[in-house]
Amino acid sequence: MFKKILIANRGEIACRVIKTAKRMGIATVAVYSDADEGALHMRMADEAVHVGGAASAESYLVAERIIAAAKETGAEAIHPGYGFMSENAAFAEKLEAAGIAFIGPNTLAIGAMGDKIESKKLAGKAGVNTIPGHTAAIPDADTAVEIAKEVGFPVMIKASAGGGGKGMRIARSEEEAKSGFESAVNEARSSFGDDRVFIERFVEDPRHIEIQVMADSHGNVVHLGERECSIQRRHQKVIEEAPSPFVTDELRAEMGAQAVALAKAVDYRSAGTVEFIVDKDRNFFFLEMNTRLQVEHPVTEYVTGLDLVELMIRVAAGEKLPISQGDVSLSGWAVEARVYAEDPLRNFMPSIGRLVRYQAPEEDGHVRVDTGVFEGGEISMFYDPMIAKLIAGGEDRDTAVGRMRDALDRFYIRGIAHNIPFLAALMKHPRFAEGRLTTGFIEEEFPDGFQLAHLLPDDPTLLVAVAGALHHVDAMRPHVNDDGSKEAREFVAFLEGDESREFAVRCARAGGGWLINVDGTDFEIHGSWKAGDPMFVGTVNDQDVCVQIGRNDVGFQLIHAGGQMDVRLVDPHIAAYQRLMPVKEAPDTSKFLLSPMPGLLIRLAVESGQEIKSGEELAVVEAMKMENVLRSERDGVIGTIHAQPGDSLVVDQKILEFE
Repeated sequence: MFKKILIANRGEIACRVIKTAKRMGIATVAVYSDADEGALHMRMADEAVHVGGAASAESYLVAERIIAAAKETGAEAIHPGYGFMSENAAFAEKLEAAGIAFIGPNTLAIGAMGDKIESKKLAGKAGVNTIPGHTAAIPDADTAVEIAKEVGFPVMIKASAGGGGKGMRIARSEEEAKSGFESAVNEARSSFGDDRVFIERFVEDPRHIEIQVMADSHGNVVHLGERECSIQRRHQKVIEEAPSPFVTDELRAEMGAQAVALAKAVDYRSAGTVEFIVDKDRNFFFLEMNTRLQVEHPVTEYVTGLDLVELMIRVAAGEKLPISQGDVSLSGWAVEARVYAEDPLRNFMPSIGRLVRYQAPEEDGHVRVDTGVFEGGEISMFYDPMIAKLIAGGEDRDTAVGRMRDALDRFYIRGIAHNIPFLAALMKHPRFAEGRLTTGFIEEEFPDGFQLAHLLPDDPTLLVAVAGALHHVDAMRPHVNDDGSKEAREFVAFLEGDESREFAVRCARAGGGWLINVDGTDFEIHGSWKAGDPMFVGTVNDQDVCVQIGRNDVGFQLIHAGGQMDVRLVDPHIAAYQRLMPVKEAPDTSKFLLSPMPGLLIRLAVESGQEIKSGEELAVVEAMKMENVLRSERDGVIGTIHAQPGDSLVVDQKILEFE
């Protein structure tokens, strides 16, 4: 067994590998860039080596520096995590030449499966179901349009070396095929240094279901069941679960057999994932094989009881798999939610900055948090915006989802925007609860994006009651009676942003808690809270609740179960004046195109004086390696241009204005 390994990665996956290595008694080496100095992964490792500048091309993607760090520290093997060098066959070859073990598959498998064009050909030869399409690299946009017409719309334009949703576009028309080809090529070149793209039929109403495989160097290959990864946004997975609510035992066996056959065809070793698209009739087609550990591997670990990182390390050290296919059994259910630094109310634009407050849910046997951040740390513009992965499990799907909803309530982040409200909204969505999932779920259920209306709580009176208890604590601190109880008080609660809605609230201490009446409905509340606490944890009518508490001017901001509400409580005589207060209107920014995120302006498609139509491309902003096309929302004429290609933009910076 290895005595020391280097993790050629950062963030949560580096921390996750370090945890297993330490449990196995293996010393660890972290590498870090300028932007990651002081990061959690370098703090957790036994040693840390600086490998270059903030941009990944200057650090985590420089093979020579990674190898030099391994030699300098005496690391016998390198675990690549996912992303960066994890599917780089040239890197694996350099490690072999340097006498350093690669904790991953052989270079043949990496090269064959990393090229989506070649992988489809190999899959077909191995007897794996494949999607109809054109697998040769496409030279230009006009050819892409012709091929798309031959294959039949809708089509998927995909980068051959792609992954993580980058370099992928759906086209339903000739115009979309042309523009989609150009964007896919640009993203592929920027992200992977390989601008080849191909086209295949887009399966309507598809599910994205993947099979986890594990293989050793002695010819043993097993599959560990499936993961349902259909909840995606822009082809990036958001929610994953194991097993799938759609997969039958027979389908699992058939998909697993094909995944194993493909792994054997390329003499696979280590952990890998064979991804399939499955239609409504349970017909499945090969999508790609990821020759690395997947982001969503924890849900498989929960239902199988196996540590995939440990198996990867043991296999790389030459050991045989300790299990056969007959030993693999699935028990229980697990759900994973990806917590990102992005603003769902601004079309999920990335958010960067300092984590002023970071308090993750407490981990136990059913709740797990994989993260690479800490309170006071920075979310950088240079890397993926993932903050953490939250995993919840149970004996069945309902229990796992319930634990996930509770854990999301207890995940407290301030200082940057994050997607926890959106994740909570997904968890409580009726269609999600029913398991009726497709890769179009988010587009179908949130056709106009995620908006403030989606944050309205299912039962506003419950949060008003909690606000009443909190306000009673503040208001009654100077008025404690001799017996320790507190006199009843009456208030009027206003929902901020909806001044026409108000509630009559009566608050009193009772039985060590509070008896709160909201518009005639009683709520018995128990729990401890003092001013400044970020959460109220207790019970409401004997039901456990966790409500995040913030201050908003003189009121409370309350967050619970995917609902968010700003509540102001005032004495009845003040309420009369409150009703007369004018509502402050937001400034009119309709004349401007503002940058929705921090990023780089890479293309400006218009000029001053140009007439434009609704939906026409205005500019392209690149952030975290993703191209974001900004389009006009109306017909008009371009006025002043405020920014030029190459400019670094901040949030809400003016790019141009309309006449």
